[in-house]
Amino acid sequence: MINMAETIKVGMADLKTCMAPNILTTLGLGSCVGIVLYDPLKKISGLAHIMLPDSTQIRNNDNKAKFADTAIDVLINEMVNMGAKKDRLVAKLAGGAQMFAFSSTNDLMRIGERNVEASKRILNQLGIKILSEDTGANYGRTIEFYSENGDLLIKTIGKDSKII
Repeated sequence: MINMAETIKVGMADLKTCMAPNILTTLGLGSCVGIVLYDPLKKISGLAHIMLPDSTQIRNNDNKAKFADTAIDVLINEMVNMGAKKDRLVAKLAGGAQMFAFSSTNDLMRIGERNVEASKRILNQLGIKILSEDTGANYGRTIEFYSENGDLLIKTIGKDSKII
């Protein structure tokens, strides 16, 4: 029997986990950040498509997948429940673009940068090493994470695809 990989779509303010050979994908990361967590030994992966850095700043914060500070915890718990070990987890980040040129002066408009900073800070606090990232700049990204080998494919309109 051929083991066919299933591609699992992760929406905006959403998160999913899977095991090899499955693939996690999310479309249209602008200022949002795609946070991938991976247990290379068990080949268990998780992907969160976060929109905002901090759930404590927002009154309507029921959706844990929407925020960097809560999505990472949920991903870790789901992955550990699938057999991953927290101390083996590694991370890759993509997104966090600055989609509007005028916004460098307005902190509220620096959402992409703030999402990346928050994601890195939280992963660092949890002792999860960030292996690679493709963040910032001013363009959107679509990503695919391959649980089989830990490759993160980054697709950008008008640019060559790359694997980090």
